[in-house]
Amino acid sequence: MNVLIADDQKDMLKILCAYFEKEGFTVFQAENGEEALEIYYREKLDLAVLDWMMPGVNGMEVCKEMKASSSVKVMMLTAKSEGEDECYALEAGADDYVKKPFFPKALLVRAKNLTGFQNCFEVADITIDTYAKKLFKQGMDINATKTEYELMRVLYQNKGAILNRNQLLDIVWGIDYEGEERTVDTHIRRLREKVGDGLIKTHRGMGYSIEVGNE
Repeated sequence: MNVLIADDQKDMLKILCAYFEKEGFTVFQAENGEEALEIYYREKLDLAVLDWMMPGVNGMEVCKEMKASSSVKVMMLTAKSEGEDECYALEAGADDYVKKPFFPKALLVRAKNLTGFQNCFEVADITIDTYAKKLFKQGMDINATKTEYELMRVLYQNKGAILNRNQLLDIVWGIDYEGEERTVDTHIRRLREKVGDGLIKTHRGMGYSIEVGNE
């Protein structure tokens, strides 16, 4: 699940990003409203956590623009304490309103409730645990490597779609990877040995997928 965290206070931004990443969210960060909107139009977001008082384009303006063109959930963070400010934020489309200072864990719980975030996902008899970053088969840890886990997670998140080698290399290995693209095939083969042959489909000349019907 993709979350954007926008706050001009670098220490706060760092803390929140660490909390969300630890829970398995994919985190994008911005230090001002302009950066937040650039990310919003570039990425598919599930949640935006916005500081109201950012310089330039403030969080409320970002919220309004997001809500005018999508169903992304928005949490507003603010040091404002007046009840009228909260009403204004909610009327502008914010889904939640959190006053500073706040306890990061409590904010994370509110974010999970707001988005319906899950740590574990099931596909056939495989459980993908995004918190522990492990794969389980019928409840047993299959000792997947970090790369095998990431391959399974990415294929699941794009279930029904076919991802080619270059796409998987960019996402799992990183865009700076300069090795052989056939390494994808090797890791897919090893992953299949652990999760079962029928789960990951090969599409000749196209790539790999997990089909929705396998859930």
